[in-house]
Amino acid sequence: MAKSLAHTKWMCKYHIIFTPKYRRKIIYNQYRESIVKILRDLCKWKGVEIIEGSAMVDHIHLVVSIPPKYSVSSIMGYLKGKSALMIFDRHANLKYKFGNRHFWSRGYYVSTVGLNEATIAKYVREQYKHDQMMDRISTKEVEDPFRGS
Repeated sequence: MAKSLAHTKWMCKYHIIFTPKYRRKIIYNQYRESIVKILRDLCKWKGVEIIEGSAMVDHIHLVVSIPPKYSVSSIMGYLKGKSALMIFDRHANLKYKFGNRHFWSRGYYVSTVGLNEATIAKYVREQYKHDQMMDRISTKEVEDPFRGS
């Protein structure tokens, strides 16, 4: 379902996968609940909705809805950077396994979650009807503002 701001309708959904440094199998056992809570809190603070999420043994899967004012790369930098600091603050013993406070590996995988054709067709139909209705209400300009004639 599309979300809306004052003058914008948007649906920006992404499937994101990221891993801890050297794909260490550390997430699932004793740190899983803590990491999940940290990621939930960080997303909530930025207005990012987690649609689906799963913490596997050596990677995190997220399907998120990111507001259009943020890029995917800025959200990922924020999530990985802040969560690493918070993880090391809560679990001080991890400093010895992950030197220099680098908990996450450098890259991530992202894919857009698209709409199906029926939804797009419905939107186009409704938009066309809306434009026709607005044309009837508004007054036509005698002069084309872009061409000057």
